[in-house]
Amino acid sequence: MKRRGPKFAEEESQLLNDFERGELVRIEGYQQEKRRLEAAARRTLQEDRPINVRLSSHDLERIRHRAAAEGIPYQTLIANTLHKLAAGQLKEAK
Repeated sequence: MKRRGPKFAEEESQLLNDFERGELVRIEGYQQEKRRLEAAARRTLQEDRPINVRLSSHDLERIRHRAAAEGIPYQTLIANTLHKLAAGQLKEAK
């Protein structure tokens, strides 16, 4: 039986192909840029302000079910969704 590898998005596949062909080069100041990006990621993921939000029982139950299906705590799902919204990564369905 032939095993299939992971499924990549188009951009990921292109990066992998470029890497395998040796076309990627390390940027100038790599270590400094890496530290800067790591610090930005830590700041982004830092949870430093608690908030209270009122939700309908029905909505909360749906959120809990969805979080359970994804294998994460429901509060993490809510925080991740709000982060994506704040970052402009969530678009309203039309």
